[in-house]
Amino acid sequence: MRLLIVEDEKKTAAYLKKGLVENGFVVDIAANGEDGAHFALTNDYDLIILDIMLPGKDGWSVITEIRKEGKETPVLFLTARDSIEDKVKGLKLGADDYLIKPFSFSELLARVRSILRRAPGRQPELLKVADLEVDLARHKATRGGKRLDLSPKEFILLSFLMRRKGEVISRTLIAEQVWDMNFDSDTNVVDVAIRRLRSKVDDPFTSKLIHTVRGMGYVLEENKKE
Repeated sequence: MRLLIVEDEKKTAAYLKKGLVENGFVVDIAANGEDGAHFALTNDYDLIILDIMLPGKDGWSVITEIRKEGKETPVLFLTARDSIEDKVKGLKLGADDYLIKPFSFSELLARVRSILRRAPGRQPELLKVADLEVDLARHKATRGGKRLDLSPKEFILLSFLMRRKGEVISRTLIAEQVWDMNFDSDTNVVDVAIRRLRSKVDDPFTSKLIHTVRGMGYVLEENKKE
């Protein structure tokens, strides 16, 4: 799942991104309201975490603009403004939740997951292909009932492939969604990561699930001929 953080405090934004990425999310950051509104309107996000006190355009204006344009992306206000009036205003403008700074990351994560569970067309928390299972909520992957020892990045990569099962995914898209980077054709980071993931997901098992499509990318599905 892809999230947008609109937050001008660099340390807070970095802290949020690190924690959310470790929990399997792809995260973009906007440091001001103008960029936040632009990102929200030109990309598809599963959730926006939005500060109120932002340079240029405040959070009230950002949510008003995206709702006016018909974007129903869930919004979680994360702000130091702690009055009841501010909270009511945020919810009236179309926010799904309102969390006051300072905050604990565990509470933020719980609220993010709660909003995503309620969102229309939300992704399932348990992904399955053959005997491979990924439990997004518990950050756990198993194959044939045996737990796979995956690094955080490997878990994100596997989750991404599982969500797009049966679909050929280009290296460019994998680099963008998993590493949040523009793909350089001289960089083999994706191929190396896929090899490492295969060593854990496929090599110990007879049936292979991660396949290479020459000149195009990778696909996760069962019973595909190379």
